[in-house]
Amino acid sequence: MANVTTAQLFEEPFDADEYIERLAWRTPGGGSKGGAEAFDPKKLLEEFVNHIEELKQLDERIQRKVEKLEQQCHREAKEFAHKVQDLQRSNQVAFQHFQELDEHISYVATKVCHLGDQLEGVNTPRQRAVEAQRLMTYFNEFLDGELRSDVFNNPDKIKEAADIIQKLHLIAQELPFDRFSDVKAKIASKYHDLERQLIQEFTAAQRRGEIGRMREVAAVLLHFKGYAHCVDVYIKQCQEGAYMRTDVFEDIAILCQRVNKQVGEVFCSPETVMAKLIQSIFENKIQAHVKERLDETRNSDVEQYLKNLYDLYTRTTALAAKLSDFNLGSDKHTFLSKLIKNIFSCYLESYIDMERQYLQNRSGMILQRYYDSKNHHKRPVGTGSIQELKERIRQRTNLPLGPSIDTHGETFLSQEVVVNLLQETRHAFERCNKLSDPADLPKNAFSIFLLLVEYLCVDHIDYALEIGLSAIPSADAKNANLYFLDVVQQANTIFHLFDKQFNDHLMPLISSSPKLTECLHKKKEVIEQMEVKLDTGIDRTLNCMIGQMKHILATEQKKTDFKPEDENNVMIQYTTACSKVCAYVSKQVERVRRSMDGKNVDTVLTELGVRFHRLIHEHLQQFSYSSMGGMLAICDVAEYRRSAKDFKVPLVLQLFDTLHALCNLLVVAPDNLKQVCSGEQLTNLDKNLLHAFVQLRVDYRSARLGRHFS
Repeated sequence: MANVTTAQLFEEPFDADEYIERLAWRTPGGGSKGGAEAFDPKKLLEEFVNHIEELKQLDERIQRKVEKLEQQCHREAKEFAHKVQDLQRSNQVAFQHFQELDEHISYVATKVCHLGDQLEGVNTPRQRAVEAQRLMTYFNEFLDGELRSDVFNNPDKIKEAADIIQKLHLIAQELPFDRFSDVKAKIASKYHDLERQLIQEFTAAQRRGEIGRMREVAAVLLHFKGYAHCVDVYIKQCQEGAYMRTDVFEDIAILCQRVNKQVGEVFCSPETVMAKLIQSIFENKIQAHVKERLDETRNSDVEQYLKNLYDLYTRTTALAAKLSDFNLGSDKHTFLSKLIKNIFSCYLESYIDMERQYLQNRSGMILQRYYDSKNHHKRPVGTGSIQELKERIRQRTNLPLGPSIDTHGETFLSQEVVVNLLQETRHAFERCNKLSDPADLPKNAFSIFLLLVEYLCVDHIDYALEIGLSAIPSADAKNANLYFLDVVQQANTIFHLFDKQFNDHLMPLISSSPKLTECLHKKKEVIEQMEVKLDTGIDRTLNCMIGQMKHILATEQKKTDFKPEDENNVMIQYTTACSKVCAYVSKQVERVRRSMDGKNVDTVLTELGVRFHRLIHEHLQQFSYSSMGGMLAICDVAEYRRSAKDFKVPLVLQLFDTLHALCNLLVVAPDNLKQVCSGEQLTNLDKNLLHAFVQLRVDYRSARLGRHFS
């Protein structure tokens, strides 16, 4: 019972403090609180002493058991070591036996190989002798002129007969002709007869779809001269009934896909047969198809000829790309390229000349048709030294040289014409990319680009700019219709389309060639020439606008507007001239915004605003101002400033703010002139300018205002 209790106290995990607590708790009178009996230290001590004795006894028993187990472990370890040593000795003996056996096997194998070689040395001559005897027997039959052997008379043994006759045919070729001419002729006749029978058998098997029989016959024919003819027959029969659709290229793709699966099962060299089939298709079917479609339009319809050439070449190269997936030998890409070149070389040599000629004729026709629809006969654009001199004078002086023409609002620019020209050129670039030799591609693309520049930029845009410049009226013309801004708007739109085609279709063709520099230079040259004419036209158009404003002011502005007879009865907010000028300016600002894009809008509006300000500034200096007239002038300038806000250009608004401040000098009290002149907006202006404005006052002399500027 004590052992059981002790074992219970040794429960895992062991904790000495916990062990003592449990022991004390189990002892009667050992508990410190809550127990039924009072704490009795003697009983607890007695229990501890007894328990220690029990633990000592338990320790002795366990120690004896451990020693016993250790002795057993040492004994078993020694036994195991002895067993391992015995096994090692046994393994060594077995390995020695294995080496002896291996050496013996090698010795026997050497003997067997030697014996085999000896047997083969004896058997091979014997087999040759037997074969020679057999062939001599058959040869004697041909020599006698009577084929008695069953192999030559039994149709089921045609394969064996073919093997014999093929060997006899080789032997016969070595025999002298004078002695064996008859037998050689008989063997050759039988050779050709069997060859013909085999080809007929192959053809019949192909019609029946017997792949196995075709494979057997093809294997026999492989050693005959007629094997190539067998392949030709196979290729010819494959194409029978294969071209049933209107799309010959689709038919060819389906045919080659079907045959490619079959040749590997029939012939021992399928890549050669497949290559020969494709060569036959290209040299016969495709070449005939191409010739038929191109020759019928080559001289009668160049546009259709170019379209057909592009379509046929594209579809042929696409077909070749599909066929390159098949096994056609080691250099199949060169093989296919050569087939394509043989078909199209005669057409591609003259392609670019026909392309350029067609593009010239087509572009000229598009332009002429447009001008005819406008009942316009193109004016010759002057060239030579005189014209160049006039152009330089016009650019520098802005003078209209020669009479102005009336275009009745026609810009002579057509987006439809431009789209047609660009579309024709885009098609030409696409054909050029496909049909040109890679070495000639940049040069050919550049020649097409030059035609686009000639017909679109020079004959259409540049001509319209010339007509537009000629149609701009002089600056002093009355009620002038300014259509040049419409020309500018359309020219900008057209040139954006031209630039897009340059980047999208021409750049990929020339980006890696020296022609890129030439193209960029030509494009820059064309742009600069057009910009000069656009700038000249815009400048002259702005002069016309200012001239129209000047005309309104000259006809509508009265001297009495700023020096009314009745100073106390002025009811208007601003003058009629101011109202009409502001209305005109608003229309022109809106027109400029519609016609320009990007930074050009601000540039042109800035120039117009500066000229507008200069006009008003000079106009105001032509009058004398009473006190009420000065107020009215301030109101006019305020209205001009309101119009200036529409420009949305800070410089223009600043100029009119300054002008408005100057007009205050017309109404300010004489004693306050100095203070006003030193204000923020006027302090940096020239005193002469300030003095000039003060002199416009009717009271300048009477009030002795000049002393303020002395």
